[in-house]
Parts: sequence; structure tokens; C-alpha cells
Amino acid sequence: MSKRLVIAGCGDVGGRLAVLLAARGWTVFGLRRDVAQLPKGVLPVPGDLQQPIVPAAWPQGDLEYLVYCVAATQHDEAGYHRAYVEGLRNALAWLAERGQRPRRLLFVSSSGVYDQQGGEWIDEDSPAEAAGYSGRVMLEAEQLALASGLPATLVRLTGIYGPGRQWLLNQVRQGYRVASEPPLYANRIHADDAAGLLAFLLQADASGVELANCYLGVDDEPAPLHEVVGWLREQLAVTQWAEQNSVRRAGSKRCSNARARALGWTPQYPSYREGYAAVLNGRG
Repeated sequence: MSKRLVIAGCGDVGGRLAVLLAARGWTVFGLRRDVAQLPKGVLPVPGDLQQPIVPAAWPQGDLEYLVYCVAATQHDEAGYHRAYVEGLRNALAWLAERGQRPRRLLFVSSSGVYDQQGGEWIDEDSPAEAAGYSGRVMLEAEQLALASGLPATLVRLTGIYGPGRQWLLNQVRQGYRVASEPPLYANRIHADDAAGLLAFLLQADASGVELANCYLGVDDEPAPLHEVVGWLREQLAVTQWAEQNSVRRAGSKRCSNARARALGWTPQYPSYREGYAAVLNGRG
């Protein structure tokens, strides 16, 4: 029997997840404001997570899964709170109003909940003590998910890149300088792998595998940012440097995907080299 799920916030990663699951026979409902942008085969649910009223097209009957996968459109504390906390609260209220109790809630979070800055290795059990508003709000939303009364799993994704996510490539083309000492470790995951991890966890749960309450979504190789920039400069044949001084961004940590890998997940793009090569070649 087909599994039925709602992807609340069916944008880039959510849309990729929808395509993967629909191809495997799942019945996928995609909620977003502009449903014209949903992938083919996804059942549209026009709706605004920041409104308390249940969307008219919200599916009837049982739902096995709710995936909360939104992206804030307003990048300040109020905007983050509306997107992640108030939006999730509304979605949970819609489930309660319709008498639906999914077997699991998958909440897509961020590694921004960690504030470590010394290049140390981080896993799901490391202290999550975000100093910035984005991480603090995400932690509040995570607690709401875990206290929802539904079995819940958090998926803390690291820096997502892929088609349409060109910030670093554009910076490199402009001669982006990054401090190399001490090394600034950054973590990333290709958008296809982010969706693939979510699909893997859902299918594992559907087959009876017991999931943990948190997984880190990251590739196999956290790398110093200056190394990534140097490799991209070679691929793009960039020779000039920007005139400004080297950029020193806050935060430096190395996130581990050991828990997800122990469950059997393998990233399609194990490092930035394979992932960015696919992007530059127009493949992914």
C-alpha cells in the first residue's frame, strides 16, 4: 500500500525529495504558496504555513509522514520565528484538527544550532548552544517538534549547494580570499544528497527500522574553506584576487555523518570535489 506524506515547504530540497519518493510509489502532497512550481507527480496543496487556517486542499484520511522542510524568506529573527516555530505549530494544529497522527515527523533543521569555532568534530550528541538568532530559533523549533507528541526525527543539514545555489562560485569568480590560518572548516551537502538522506530515513522508518531522534546531514569530508576555494579557482581558471583583505568568517567545525552512514546511507557526492564538478558540468 502506498505511503502518504505531506512535505510542508516543498521547495528545492523538498521538491527533490518529492520526486524521489513519487518514483518509488509514495503518494506525495506538496504544500507551498506557489504550487505551479511543484514537480510533476506531486499532489498540490496551496497553503501558507504562517496562517492558522487549514488549507482547503489539505489531504483527507490517514497520513503516514509529515516532513517539515521550509526555508525562511525573511532573514531576521522575526522571519525565522514565523517560518520555523509558528509555521510548525500551525502544521501540527492542522494535523490535530483533522484527527491525523503520522507515524513520524521529520523536521529539517540546520547545523547552525552548533556554535563550536575551534575546528572540532561535531556529532549529534555534541552541545548545541547557538549564539546567533538563527540557531536559537532553530533550537526552539526542534524542541517543538520533539515535544509534539509524534515520533520525531531532526535532520540537521549543513551548507547546501547545488544548481541555483551559486553564492560560493560567484565569490570565487570575483577573487574571494579566505584566511588559511587557522583553517576555517566548513561543512556541506549537495542538494541531491540532502533529499536523498531524507528519503533514506523515511524508507528506513517505513520498513520498520528504528530511527534516532537526530541525524546530521553532511558529506564525508568537511574541508578548510581556503582549500575548497583553491580547488574551485583551478576549475574556473580564476587567477585574480579581490583587493580586499582575506575574509574570516565566524564558526569552524567538522560535522560527522557517522550516524547516518551506520544506518546505511551513502552520499552520492562524498566531497565538494565530486559535488561541485557535477554542478560545473551541469549534471547536478
